[in-house]
Amino acid sequence: MSAKVRIEPRTLRGFRDYLPAAALARERLIDTAKAVYKGFGFAPIDTPALEYTEILLGKGGDETDKQLYRFTDNGGRDVALRFDLTIPFARFAAQHTNDLGLPFKRYHVGSVWRGENTQRGRYREFIQCDFDTIGTESPLADQETALVIHELFQRLGFERFTIRVNDRRVLNGLLERLELSERSVAVLRALDKLAKIGPEKVAEELTREAGASAAQAAGVLEFAALTGKNEELLARLAPLVQGTAAGEAGIASLAGLLAGAGAAGVDAARIALDVSIARGLDYYTGAIFETFLDDLPGIGSVCSGGRYDDLASLYTKQRLPGVGASLGVDRLLAAMEELKMVDEKGASCPILVTCFDAASGPDALALASELRGAGLGVELYPDPKKLGDQLKYAARRGFALVVIAGPAEREAGNVQVKLLATSEAHVVARGDVAQACARLLAV
Repeated sequence: MSAKVRIEPRTLRGFRDYLPAAALARERLIDTAKAVYKGFGFAPIDTPALEYTEILLGKGGDETDKQLYRFTDNGGRDVALRFDLTIPFARFAAQHTNDLGLPFKRYHVGSVWRGENTQRGRYREFIQCDFDTIGTESPLADQETALVIHELFQRLGFERFTIRVNDRRVLNGLLERLELSERSVAVLRALDKLAKIGPEKVAEELTREAGASAAQAAGVLEFAALTGKNEELLARLAPLVQGTAAGEAGIASLAGLLAGAGAAGVDAARIALDVSIARGLDYYTGAIFETFLDDLPGIGSVCSGGRYDDLASLYTKQRLPGVGASLGVDRLLAAMEELKMVDEKGASCPILVTCFDAASGPDALALASELRGAGLGVELYPDPKKLGDQLKYAARRGFALVVIAGPAEREAGNVQVKLLATSEAHVVARGDVAQACARLLAV
């Protein structure tokens, strides 16, 4: 009989397992996002993880194409795993327009895959949590996108964050003035790397990939280096794109976006015009957004998006302009872990009911069911171990309460409720246990 070969348990490089504490934190984050999205009228949809490769190719740029997880399936079809949720949504909208009605507001939570180099808070499989409005070019939809992002981060418990905004048309107006319009894709891709590689290397890439002269590259970088308060920056940008239809439209859009956010009560310090933002994906056409945590800027943007008026035209003759943003769940979760905003305990409910012996099993089951019937989350410890062992388990997992109904308590018709945070114990009548637990959890 041959010896059993053991397989080393390991995860693929660039992927990660989620232990209960992290998985629960991620679930709470997603639930908060869904609640915010629904509050703004967005409806849920879902799409397959796999798409025909032609649906995805060429939509995010050459670099994104190289990162596709692409293969031939058993039916001989050329397929790929989605690299974001926006491209599948454009396909979805084109395919189901008659059933949806326009404008249509959706949110979508799902895994996406990119075979890129891993970095802090970024993996090759990660969850995106998107919201989009499609079927309207109204500037109100752009302005509402900023409001959703603002509400989302407030509800997640962040006090120090900045939504940086720009408009692709302002950049296009500048490129028109610099006579670089025909090479705009290469220029914008290079500019999008400014924060990562610095101005010198961006200048080299502008020369190498976009064919820009030294003077043209300097003009792009000088533009991207402009800073100041929002109103001052708008005033300085206007003459740089004057005479270009795209640039002037972009300036007007940004002014409206900033005014709309202010009218809705957004703190002026939380939304900032940043002309260096380009967004590397090719499909953006107007307003663009990137959200940074003031206490952890090095982790990068944790919620990004923008307007994409021509994306769906690849799949339909009908014009379906859209705007939206994507919450980077895994990157934000990594930031929250670093900022100590994540509970490191792994309990998914607040109450543990103990079990003393085989004879107490039915009563423990009945007690747990009674508490659940009162709307309380309860885990039943399955083994009749020593009470000390069960209490250690409860402390390690992070339960708030332990309900103890041993032989002495059962005989007296009582139940002991122990508050783990303080070791305070309350003896209550068996019929009052649900009310007592609810009261203690509310403290």
